[in-house]
Amino acid sequence: MSDLKLKTNVKCSACVEKITPYMDEAVGAGAWEVDLTNPNRILTVKTDATELNIKEALSKAGYKGEKV
Repeated sequence: MSDLKLKTNVKCSACVEKITPYMDEAVGAGAWEVDLTNPNRILTVKTDATELNIKEALSKAGYKGEKV
C-alpha cells in the first residue's frame, strides 16, 4: 500500500462531503483525506487503487485531480 497525492479542485468541506461516497466506494472509508489548508487542496490516498480509479471517482462527483 502506498500514498498517492493528487492536486484537486475540491474547495471546501461541502465539496469533501460531495466526494465522500465516491471516494469511500473507490478506496474505502478512512483511506483518504483532502488538505483544505493547502492552496493546492491535496488529496492523499492510502491505497493500492490506481491513479485512474481515483480520478474516475473524483470525476463522478464533478471534480478533478492531477498528480502532484
